[in-house]
Amino acid sequence: MSWLKTQVLDVPDWLRSRLGNPVFDAIMRLQGQVFRDVPGRKTIRCELDGKPYFIKQHFGVGWGEIFKNLFSLRWPIISAATEWQAIQKLGEVGIPTTPGVAYGWRGLNPASRQSFVVTRDLGDIISLETLCAPWGETPPDPAFKRRLILEVARLARLLHDNGMNHRDFYICHFCLDQPRWQQHNEIYLYLIDLHRVGIRARIQPVARMKDIAALYFSAMNIGLTRRDILRFLRAYRAQPLRHTLQQERAFLEQVTARAQRLYVKFHGKMPSQLDD
Repeated sequence: MSWLKTQVLDVPDWLRSRLGNPVFDAIMRLQGQVFRDVPGRKTIRCELDGKPYFIKQHFGVGWGEIFKNLFSLRWPIISAATEWQAIQKLGEVGIPTTPGVAYGWRGLNPASRQSFVVTRDLGDIISLETLCAPWGETPPDPAFKRRLILEVARLARLLHDNGMNHRDFYICHFCLDQPRWQQHNEIYLYLIDLHRVGIRARIQPVARMKDIAALYFSAMNIGLTRRDILRFLRAYRAQPLRHTLQQERAFLEQVTARAQRLYVKFHGKMPSQLDD
């Protein structure tokens, strides 16, 4: 009976040979450049066989965190399983992300369950937050901006139309592959930081709204115009813009209101009005 399992390991043979047994303990002991270290979870970058990888180690969230989420009507994230499943699902629907290499968990107790996910380093990438930061003062090439907006909209549509919501859907979690852009004029984006992704048969309307509001909020300081927003909406919904504006008015109002609340929360003031 699968629900009685106390350990799951999905580790390729080359990594088992490299680290030895018990491989779970070896992965949880790995050290490297620390990118994130929060209670119960650490993300490091290290080299294995001369190639860079990211290892996310989960050490147990504790009952306090579990109950806090449940009391807030949120399903708690207790292991790396959420990210591993999201990596597989994104691959199935054609959304580029960090390639999964290995995954494992152990322990029946959800509060103390240990787990890990190993992913390949994506190489020379830049987050859209960093890329777009100067745009408010120094506008980019209009054609490049249009292409970037359309690609973000396409990936957002793929994500949501396939039953997923990111839950941290900010522009900092979209990353541009710089060699593809510089050498081939190709806009190739990765969606990263998947540890809270929700996966269902069909996305809930409120989950879709929260994701789009988060995306809008995170882009409010990069000099987007009203035309840019409309271009995104037309591509995101893949239907005539007039239909979206007429039939989804309540949804768009909710998105705008939530994005503005987030902006006030983090910046202490209302965002600037959009230019045409």
